[in-house]
Amino acid sequence: MISNNITAFLSGLPKSTIFASSSFIYTMEEIRKKIQTLAEAYFDEIVSLRRKIHANPELAYDEHETAKLVIGFLRENQIKFKEKVAKTGVVGWINDSGKNVKNIALRADMDALPIFEKTEVDYISKTPGKMHACGHDVHTASLLGAAKILNQLKKDLNGSVKLIFQPSEEKYPGGAKAMIAEGVLENPKTGYIFGQHVFPELESGKVGMKSGKYMASTDEVFLTVKGRGGHGAIPHKNVDPVLIASYIVIALQQIVSRNSNPAMPTVLSFGRFIADGQTNIIPDAVKISGIIRTFDENWRAEIKTRIRKIAKSVAEGMGGECDVFIDQGYPFLVNDPGLTEETRQFAIEYLGAENVVELELRTTAEDFAYFSQHVPGCFYRLGTRNEAKGIVANLHTATFDVDESSIKTGMGLMAWIAFRKLLNG
Repeated sequence: MISNNITAFLSGLPKSTIFASSSFIYTMEEIRKKIQTLAEAYFDEIVSLRRKIHANPELAYDEHETAKLVIGFLRENQIKFKEKVAKTGVVGWINDSGKNVKNIALRADMDALPIFEKTEVDYISKTPGKMHACGHDVHTASLLGAAKILNQLKKDLNGSVKLIFQPSEEKYPGGAKAMIAEGVLENPKTGYIFGQHVFPELESGKVGMKSGKYMASTDEVFLTVKGRGGHGAIPHKNVDPVLIASYIVIALQQIVSRNSNPAMPTVLSFGRFIADGQTNIIPDAVKISGIIRTFDENWRAEIKTRIRKIAKSVAEGMGGECDVFIDQGYPFLVNDPGLTEETRQFAIEYLGAENVVELELRTTAEDFAYFSQHVPGCFYRLGTRNEAKGIVANLHTATFDVDESSIKTGMGLMAWIAFRKLLNG
């Protein structure tokens, strides 16, 4: 127990200056240095884990070996865990002492992408056609590092930390939604949640944050344009679905250029157009697929209505048909303003103001958005770029890699944020 004299002393000091644990008083500077020292001490081990995950990528809901690696690490460090949450997810707990304890959650995703890796690193993917091209290997490794640090400090934590290792961020409907449905935010009830994502546009050693709306909602559009195929030399006997589909793609762009409020970022892009005919053969059907991204639910619904009407009417007007299927994806991601500003200050304490930058709105998407619909959340970016080493490739590319020094930043900062937020309440 802390004596009355110590309690009185503490009450007269700024909350950001000190904290008490048992009969000891620590300054924030002392605990920050301790976390940084632990991050340095565990760095090589965590980098090794990251490389092992990177070399053995697994796609959505197939993260069995990755989950085993996570479980093995948690077990080795005597951290309580539950496996097979939302199929392949893992949840760990540090300082789990009951349902009513103050709790925050740290989240990392584990799945890879269906991309053939073209890097020249020693830890290149061993599975052709699968690659950690979005940095989920770094996310998982960083959370393991943060877990090890926090486990060393668990007697000093003012609450508990939930460790969420999530499957299937890259594929609808996403693992976050499934984990929430299975109660990942309950028992103990999570008060706040944090996630970090690699960011190759930002130098290693820096992080970026944005309050409020940050990432877009996402839906996938699938169109099947039907006509009547035949010989390309006698087009008057056919109903050409290639021509119809081309007009549809062009017509749909007016939704963004003429129907969208210029103040509301909106993206409607088509990346797949399959007309499987030949030089002299017009096919019976054409398949088109693309994405919708925006930041308003009402407008999101209206876009879908307009796509259906325009696609069908253009096809019918040209003698064909168009089947429309729109797969509902993730909602737009909102960073809780109060929590994000608080987290920004924590990051400044840990890294220095020069290493914490303001982010811009992004039309990429993340299923972390589901978590932040249930509890206040902060999703921030971890810089991984190093131009001197040639580490500059973008996410979702075959040559993507990170400056691994960023892992030290990532795991240390995550541990610091958890410690500070539990202290602040």
